[in-house]
Amino acid sequence: MNSLQIHASDNVAVALKDLSLGQNELGATLSSDVAKGHKFAVNEIREGESVIKYGHPIGQAISDIKVGQHVHSHNLRTSLKSGEHYTYEPTEQSLSSALEHHQTDTFRGYLRANGQAGTRNEIWVLNTVGCVNATAARVANASKAITSVDGIHSFAHPFGCSQLGNDLDHTQKVLAALASHPNTGGVVIIGLGCENNQLDQLLERVDPTQKERIRSFSAQKVQDEEISGLNGVQELAEIMAADQRTELPASRLSLGMKCGGSDSFSGLTANPLVGQMTDRICAAGGRAILTEVPEMFGAEQLLMNRAINADVYNQTVKLIDDFKGYFTANKQPVSENPSPGNIAGGITTLEEKSLGAIQKGGSAAVRSVIDYGERTTEQGLTLLEGPGNDAVSSTALTAAGANLILFTTGRGTPLGFPVPTLKIASNSALAASKPRWIDFNAGALLEGRSMPDVASDLWNKILDIASGEPAKNEQNDYREIAIWKTGVTL
Repeated sequence: MNSLQIHASDNVAVALKDLSLGQNELGATLSSDVAKGHKFAVNEIREGESVIKYGHPIGQAISDIKVGQHVHSHNLRTSLKSGEHYTYEPTEQSLSSALEHHQTDTFRGYLRANGQAGTRNEIWVLNTVGCVNATAARVANASKAITSVDGIHSFAHPFGCSQLGNDLDHTQKVLAALASHPNTGGVVIIGLGCENNQLDQLLERVDPTQKERIRSFSAQKVQDEEISGLNGVQELAEIMAADQRTELPASRLSLGMKCGGSDSFSGLTANPLVGQMTDRICAAGGRAILTEVPEMFGAEQLLMNRAINADVYNQTVKLIDDFKGYFTANKQPVSENPSPGNIAGGITTLEEKSLGAIQKGGSAAVRSVIDYGERTTEQGLTLLEGPGNDAVSSTALTAAGANLILFTTGRGTPLGFPVPTLKIASNSALAASKPRWIDFNAGALLEGRSMPDVASDLWNKILDIASGEPAKNEQNDYREIAIWKTGVTL
């Protein structure tokens, strides 16, 4: 198979291999070379007409396009604009009965006092302000010899000082959510003392059930901040030594869905595969979290129609409209496709990327919408406010309660976050070239393996990693956070 027409109504197809001038594909004689992952016309498309992929428009032709012509940025443009009008047209949502058996699947995790479950039992050393990044890192590194826990890690960030309004709120919410995360059996929080992000205010936002597992202090108020940090780690490690993994239902899992560095195969393989995981975890009574709001632009109506009720629909409309307002307030177009790698890989418009990206949300109903820095409390699929940036959105997924992130990629990245971050390659060439980065190869779907078989393998991999098998980012010690900054700095 050299090319693929994804939906019967599509007027373009995707090259699965590099194709040559004159080659006949799907009844179309190619009028130029077409690189792997790029599109070519299978029907004549007039100037101004919609180009259709995934069964939906991905933009407008800016010139007549003949059958067999390469379709990309030279003859296709976005149709996106601000001020879209939306209408709630709910669709019947149901999951296949074939998924029901997954409700009995289990993993071995750590049950917390608030009923949440962790896939790891780690100590996280957090800091209120960037001034004590190095202190937090030194405390974590000096504690590596403690083996009674799954790991001890610090997470540097530059914020907490000279922040006001939403920026300060974002920093506090994310740090408090991390301190409340079920993958932590204990948290040491180090403040400085003079920062805007005051330690006592931050602690007020932490889950009360977690507070007995938190040690905190301001560095300006102790004689030796590193010894104080080490003492806190030691106290927590002694408490956590009694924590044990137990058999827990998959309904206790919260999965974060993320794509980064897409190629044209991401929407054919890795993203639909992750969508299967969304449907499975929702069928099991667990949680799936979808973010990257700009990568919903152009496909947002499809998500809106999956809202469980009118209230959730209205919240979804507000999520999209507010984010478009954020773009226009900063004098940026809502149609911008920010990644040169996406364009090189054959993705032309944001609609095209979005239609592929939202497939990570499967077919599950949207049951809740939450703001950046908030923690999800609903079973099923949640939409989370957040940008497309890999580090910011993945940190937001972690803060929202994801205890494992499914990160699809067509280009590859070593990036990792506080929780296990499974890299799922959209193509086999990437999986073969970057085995230290990639946890799972969705490219097998283009090589004859069926979606049910590959989905079953990925589901089992998720349960294994949730039970303690290290993800590649953990093996390589890639763990970091990034906090969303939208305002001024004093």
